[in-house]
Amino acid sequence: MTDKSSEPQVHKRVRVRLIPIWLRLVLLLVSVVICLIAGSVVGYGMLGGGNVGDIWKESTWTHIVDLVDKK
Repeated sequence: MTDKSSEPQVHKRVRVRLIPIWLRLVLLLVSVVICLIAGSVVGYGMLGGGNVGDIWKESTWTHIVDLVDKK
């Protein structure tokens, strides 16, 4: 017979998530959107010399797409 007290006790650690997975995904999506907006403001408005408010106009984005596609 084996004695249970002589066997090493294995304690399984239970991991408690402070931030649930769904909230992590939402935070990731929000941070990506914020980074895109900040990059547009810095790139077009400050470095490019354009008006910062122009990044919200459709004509600005069609002009950028035309430059990329070289139409």
